[in-house]
Amino acid sequence: MAYQQTQSRYGPCDSYFVESQDDGIYAARAEARERARAIARMQQRAIAEDLSRLTADEYQDDVLAHMEYMENQTLPDVNSIDIQTEIQWFMRPYLLDFLVEAHAAFQLLPETLFLAVNLLDRYCSRRVVYKRHYQLVGCAALLIAAKYGDKKDRVPTVRELKSMCCSLYDDEMFTQMEWHVLQTLNWIIGHPTIDSFLQMALSDVPYDPEVEHMTLYIAEIALFHKEFVSTKPSVLAKSALALARCILSRNQHSTSDWAGAYDAQTVMGLSNHLYQPSQVLSRKYSSMHLSNVSTTVDEFLQRQAQIARRAAAPPTPPVTVVADERSKPFVDTYGPHGPHTPQKSQYGAAVVQHGCLTPPITPENEQFAYGTVPKSQPTSHAYPTTPTPDHPANVQQAQYYNGAYVQPQQY
Repeated sequence: MAYQQTQSRYGPCDSYFVESQDDGIYAARAEARERARAIARMQQRAIAEDLSRLTADEYQDDVLAHMEYMENQTLPDVNSIDIQTEIQWFMRPYLLDFLVEAHAAFQLLPETLFLAVNLLDRYCSRRVVYKRHYQLVGCAALLIAAKYGDKKDRVPTVRELKSMCCSLYDDEMFTQMEWHVLQTLNWIIGHPTIDSFLQMALSDVPYDPEVEHMTLYIAEIALFHKEFVSTKPSVLAKSALALARCILSRNQHSTSDWAGAYDAQTVMGLSNHLYQPSQVLSRKYSSMHLSNVSTTVDEFLQRQAQIARRAAAPPTPPVTVVADERSKPFVDTYGPHGPHTPQKSQYGAAVVQHGCLTPPITPENEQFAYGTVPKSQPTSHAYPTTPTPDHPANVQQAQYYNGAYVQPQQY
């Protein structure tokens, strides 16, 4: 009977699924509930961050003291790595290039790379590593570091690592090496990385992504060099931060603060290795989401080189303008017996005869003009001019001055 009433109320239906006008209302209510849940999650996250910040401020000194204690306990030994029989220091940059590329391919956190390199160096400080297993140890260290502190959905699988190694190792070899690394390190994985100290140093200042990316770039350059393997991460973090602020012309921390107490010698060592960074690192930090800091460093180094060249250039000697060539003093550099270049006398082609100066035929001074006599020059001469021999009287006078008087012939 109820079924018949229902049939009479809604009418016959050929389908089992009937659309109702109330479905839109239910969908709108479900969407509103999901929106309210999302807003509630965001509020809870904001409250958790505020509580974490208050707790961190209260326990910051204790946390920093524990981090500094742990960094001393988990430092690798360079001298132990030096006595390795097969692996050498020149192989390290090639392995680190591979780890940097794998780290970027899986989009892991920055601290994962620093932790992986620390696990690699600590293992090489305690075990003899064969050359053919060096890359396998690096992959195991990266896998352990990713499992320890990175997001679970980004942890690489053994199959992915095997593919990146061109199937050089079997699946079981990755698992065995991972277990062997953990056994060698007594399952002590926690290590305060450079990124951890950097976040603590930047917690009291406004967020500046360019400074953070520049500091990470300098810190990753330090991973490639032997002299920084046994340097404490806290010292490297503060020194790299100071150098990054110097390159970007930012204000430095006060020397009384923990972040401002950097090591000047470490800063100089880091600056000396900025000239030839790894091509993989340079390409990685030339992207826009990392503030293009590698290009910024190259431009900074070019400016510093130009300033150094200008400072080393000798000063330009002053130019002395000489009014007349005849006023230049003659310096005899060859001595009295050396070769001499004939010099023009003061009076040009004048010839001295009997103590009397014979003036040139054409005056060389520019104040004389053809057919004119300057007003400043007297018209009378102290000595008679050279006579012209075309007149008999002048011929007789010329013979007199030459010292032989000859009676002119009568024509």
